[in-house]
Amino acid sequence: MRAFVGLGSNLDEPIRQVRSALIALAELPEGRLLRQSRLYRTPPLGPPGQPEYVNAVALLETQLAPLELLDRLHAIEQRQGRIRDGERWGPRSLDLDLLLYGALCLANSRLQLPHPRMHQRAFVLVPLADIAEGDLPIPGAGRLDELLRGCDRTGVEALV
Repeated sequence: MRAFVGLGSNLDEPIRQVRSALIALAELPEGRLLRQSRLYRTPPLGPPGQPEYVNAVALLETQLAPLELLDRLHAIEQRQGRIRDGERWGPRSLDLDLLLYGALCLANSRLQLPHPRMHQRAFVLVPLADIAEGDLPIPGAGRLDELLRGCDRTGVEALV
């Protein structure tokens, strides 16, 4: 199965955090890292006064089931200093989001696929476009190229 993972960090050397996470994704069992986007500096959402984010998207080929993959993503976050304190959209050392898992649509208490609101967020769509075909369908939202046309990219800047 092909899965897209969003990466983000705005604490503890964000570029290093994202690069380390990409290495960890490449080392996941029962799969491989197929592609990774450029890194982007993006404005933060949520509480005011937090630093800008560094974001990227990775494409994995995996045999892990969605919830098993989610558990592995959370383990990478934890190893890199992420503390889940319940604050939404606050600063963090690392955030790994399972964005898409093939064309699977899923909603339960632990995971929603596709990731909610990904279709409205330039910090997801712009790096996703680096590594996906423009006509990539986002179930329930439309095609990637169409979503990008309607997305505000203010403040999204490629780093490398």
